[in-house]
Amino acid sequence: MSAAVGPLGVEGDRRWGVFDVETGNVLTARRSPALLMTSARVVDDEVLIDMPDGSVVDASNADAPLTALLGRSVELRAAGDDGGTYENPMDFENDADWVSWTGPAGAWHDSGRSRVSLVSMDSLGDWDIRRFRTNIVVDGSGEDDLVGSTVAIGDDVVLDVTKRIDRCVMVTRPQPGLERDLDVLKQINRERESCLSVGAVITAPGTIEVGSNVAVRSR
Repeated sequence: MSAAVGPLGVEGDRRWGVFDVETGNVLTARRSPALLMTSARVVDDEVLIDMPDGSVVDASNADAPLTALLGRSVELRAAGDDGGTYENPMDFENDADWVSWTGPAGAWHDSGRSRVSLVSMDSLGDWDIRRFRTNIVVDGSGEDDLVGSTVAIGDDVVLDVTKRIDRCVMVTRPQPGLERDLDVLKQINRERESCLSVGAVITAPGTIEVGSNVAVRSR
């Protein structure tokens, strides 16, 4: 299995966003947990969304089904020249004290310093990787030490590792096969300074494969 990595991240990742028509914000599972009960895929350049009821809708017909699912008027939009506005509850146990900010253009990332994310198996431990939506999972440990380094993956992809990724209420949300679990974020806050995985920007695009070697080029 392989994936193309371009200047904006992994091909297909965060290229479409669900917009709240009333607020103009890009919705995530922080505000609308039901989004995690859906999944999206690209087939022959067409975006298909698998809905919780088993139906499949394409991008051109997704607005009405997503509106019904989320209980608010929404539109599915492709990323473009304008960044999105995102929200996060500072009080994650009660979904209260919301703050908002604007992300970068080009893809629906909420930080311009993280276009690709990486985590190690040791850091994940017994947690299910689906809670964290990390792009790259590597054997071993020590990804936090990569911050400030240039890293090569496989033959041609080069990343500048810019930051540790702080975690939010998203990791506690339920999804198929996983229950709501506030203890996940409590433990990350307590033991890992609220961070799990590292974020990077792409300095040389290319293709990565399962089993690709990860090497530090410079620190």
